[in-house]
Amino acid sequence: MFVLLLVLIAVLFGFGFLHPIWWVGAAVLVYGVTRHGRDRGGGRSRGGSDLGDYRQPRDYRDYQERRDRQDRWDRRYTRQNRARRRREDRRDHDHHR
Repeated sequence: MFVLLLVLIAVLFGFGFLHPIWWVGAAVLVYGVTRHGRDRGGGRSRGGSDLGDYRQPRDYRDYQERRDRQDRWDRRYTRQNRARRRREDRRDHDHHR
């Protein structure tokens, strides 16, 4: 199956010299194959186990790290913006008196 896909990609690439739309087709095929491989867990496992590549914990850890970074960013800049808005409000309030 993999060899057939490589041959198909090579043929589409070759046809690209006749008309560039074939290069687009080859690129879409490469994207689809690599995307499908990632969705299935990355292919064969290296440890020789038949369990495959179980990636859920790492993906969830990445999600937690991104979420925590975003929370820290929001807290930091919300506090700064709140203080800046209070200063501006005081200036505006004092200016209008």
